[in-house]
Amino acid sequence: MEDIVFGMGCFWGAEKRMSELDGVLDVESGFAGGDAARVGYQDVLVAEKKLRAANDSRRRNHAEVVRVRFNPLQVSLEDVLIRFWENHDPTQGNRQGNDIGSNYRSAVYYKSAAQKEAAERTRDIYQKALTAAKYPAITTEILPLKNYNRAEENHQDYLLKNPDGYCGLGGTGVAYPGTRTGATEAATPIAAAAQSAQPLNADSLNFPRQLVVFEADDCLWCKKFRAEILPDWRAAVPIATSLSPQAPHSKTTVWQLEKALFATPTIVLFEQGKEVARYTGYNGDKERFWQWLGYRLLDPEARRIAFEQGTEPAFAGSHLDEKRPGVFVDPITGAPLFRSDSKYESGSGWPSFFNPVEGAITLHPDHTHGMTRTEVRSASSGIHLGHVFDDGPPPTGKRYCINGNVLKFVPGQTSEDR
Repeated sequence: MEDIVFGMGCFWGAEKRMSELDGVLDVESGFAGGDAARVGYQDVLVAEKKLRAANDSRRRNHAEVVRVRFNPLQVSLEDVLIRFWENHDPTQGNRQGNDIGSNYRSAVYYKSAAQKEAAERTRDIYQKALTAAKYPAITTEILPLKNYNRAEENHQDYLLKNPDGYCGLGGTGVAYPGTRTGATEAATPIAAAAQSAQPLNADSLNFPRQLVVFEADDCLWCKKFRAEILPDWRAAVPIATSLSPQAPHSKTTVWQLEKALFATPTIVLFEQGKEVARYTGYNGDKERFWQWLGYRLLDPEARRIAFEQGTEPAFAGSHLDEKRPGVFVDPITGAPLFRSDSKYESGSGWPSFFNPVEGAITLHPDHTHGMTRTEVRSASSGIHLGHVFDDGPPPTGKRYCINGNVLKFVPGQTSEDR
């Protein structure tokens, strides 16, 4: 038996990926490469915060790692290293995708001269493939194993215990040159998609502003995103899905990704055919996704109201004098909030309504500014809208006092029409 230690970012996904290789007998999550002799998960997180605050490059924190034990008669050291290189992005420095910090660095911690030689040789070979794909230089540190600590039990076999748990690992989609048949048979979702799916036709998309969801067939979180976000999409920006990790293109137009994808689902916002923002690793937190999109769609004043519980000055917001038939909708999701036939002139200086669309809002206690009030939020996006008071007209007796700058008006429609 032989073992070698890898840093590939979050060890949950690394453990899963490496364990899928035939000939690997055991994969253990742990910590290694730091100065401290004994650490646990919280120790590493605390140390990372201190290092960032002190900006001290002389001290070294541990990296999240996996110890891979394999049978050399069944799988070669080179094939194990190939799996390592292909299943994460080794060019990102002190990060892996959305996980940022020296504890998420890419690393090979060897236990013999043979392992060191193989790691450096395969790195140089893979660098040629990455360079051809326009990736930067590999940042992986290759050092002798130092201060290895096994992680706590709840981190072992994490994705087996939590099948829907976060796994941000996906690799670059760049194959190791001359890979032998069977060496990487359990390819990453992105790498597999790269070999089969066709990119979206750019001519069929909205060039000024378009969202694209990059998916994989076997991605549970992709299915969850489809089920929770896509079925009733009303947002002003159109959305499309793709099983290819390549940017949309056509014979006349080539769109541009800022960098390669590393996990699915990844939601990318394109403007004028260029990536301007991305959201990686949807995990069921709908409000977080809508907030991400809202920061790209709303102006600064609307963002302050929506996400910081702000209030526009009286008589200064939008839609105060709007009297046309129609529907006031969430400015991010497009979901209907209030029909114009429930709007009335309250004299308060803010758009006022006596009744919301059924299921459109949620109510929350608000004790800020020394007052006791009831906050009104959008049920679809979770953004702050305003407050409701008990001094409204019949038939409800309610006054939904709403900031006009977080409303979008759609004329000529009712909630039934939508």
